[in-house]
Amino acid sequence: MRFDDVVREALDSLPPDIAAGLRNVAVVVEDEDPDDPDLYGVFEGVPLTEGGPAPGDLPNRIAIFQRPLEADFDDVDELRDEIRITVLHELGHYFGLDEDRLAELGYE
Repeated sequence: MRFDDVVREALDSLPPDIAAGLRNVAVVVEDEDPDDPDLYGVFEGVPLTEGGPAPGDLPNRIAIFQRPLEADFDDVDELRDEIRITVLHELGHYFGLDEDRLAELGYE
């Protein structure tokens, strides 16, 4: 199992109505966040609820951090589940959900 493939699986498994709403967002895999090496993922940009990136701006970006996820989840199935949760959590920020709402939905 390649880490990138599991991230891709998480994106491919999105419900069609959610997948159709993804515009101007890049999802990338990186080793770790240089400022917070324990962070699993991060959304950078302007949420859709605030209009998304302006014309000419860089696209929104979601980074999924491989090292901390692999360090915290030895079991392949648990790792796969946590990658999916992390992808969905960061997509929630992309769509404009705050931490409280994500927690209510179970994506904390």
